[in-house]
Amino acid sequence: MQTLTHADPLVVAGVTLRSRLFLGTGKYTSDEAMLAAIEASGCELITVALRRLDLDGPIKKTILDAIDWSRYRILPNTAGCRTADEAIRIARLARSMGLSDWVKLEVIPDPRYLFPDPEETLKAARVLVAEGFQVLPYINADPVLARKLEELGTVTVMPLGSPIGSGQGLQTLEQIRIIVEEARVPVVVDAGIGVPSDAALAMELGADAVLVNSAVALAKDPALMAEAIKEGVEAGRKAYLAGRIPRRGDASPSSPTEGISRPS
Repeated sequence: MQTLTHADPLVVAGVTLRSRLFLGTGKYTSDEAMLAAIEASGCELITVALRRLDLDGPIKKTILDAIDWSRYRILPNTAGCRTADEAIRIARLARSMGLSDWVKLEVIPDPRYLFPDPEETLKAARVLVAEGFQVLPYINADPVLARKLEELGTVTVMPLGSPIGSGQGLQTLEQIRIIVEEARVPVVVDAGIGVPSDAALAMELGADAVLVNSAVALAKDPALMAEAIKEGVEAGRKAYLAGRIPRRGDASPSSPTEGISRPS
C-alpha cells in the first residue's frame, strides 16, 4: 500500500520526487552508518559537499563511490565556500565531473553561527542560473530574499529553521510561514531540525520538503532516527493536506450539546 507521500509527489525543476525528505552525508561515523540511514530514510535526493571530498587521489575512495547513483539523485553543495566566486567555481567543478546541473548553493563566511551571506548568495545565484544550473539556495528565513531568488529563477528556496547543526528546531517559524505563503517554487526547510517533531512542524506549515543531516548523522542510532524523521515528514504533510482545526481562545465541546436533558 502506498503512503500519501508517494501519492502526493514533489516536483523540483521538472523532476518528480516521491520522498519529501532530503538527507545530507556529513558527520557520519562510517559509510556503513550513512548508507543504513539513507536506506531507512526512504529519501531520493542526497547532498554531498564537493569541497570536502578528497579529489586529489584518483585511487582513493570517497562518499561518491559509496552511494548507488542508480538509486539516488546526488545534489552537490557548495558547503565551505565563503564567497560567491568560490561557490560558482565549485558548482562548475561538479558539472565538469558529470555530477549534476543541480546545485545546493551555500555561501557562508560566518565561522561561528554559519549564517549564509544574502548578497553573495544572490550574486552566485544570478550567475549560476544564467549558466543553466538548477539552483537550490540555502538562505536565512528572509521572505524578501526568498522572493528575489525565486524571481532570478532558482528552483527552490531553502530557509533555515535555526543555525546549522544546532538542533534548535524551528526558531524562524513565522518567517517560514510567510515564505511558504508567498513562494511559487518548493520551499525546503534546511538546518536546525533535531527530532521528528521539528520536521513534522515544518511540513504542517506547508513546507514542501525538509533537509536533515546532523540530527540523523549524530544520533545514537542514525538509521532509526532517519526512519523516525521520515515518519515525521509524512505525518506533517498529511496534517497539512488534511487541514488543521482553527485555534480558539476558549473551549468547544466535542460532543453535541443540543437535545441534552437538563436537570429540572
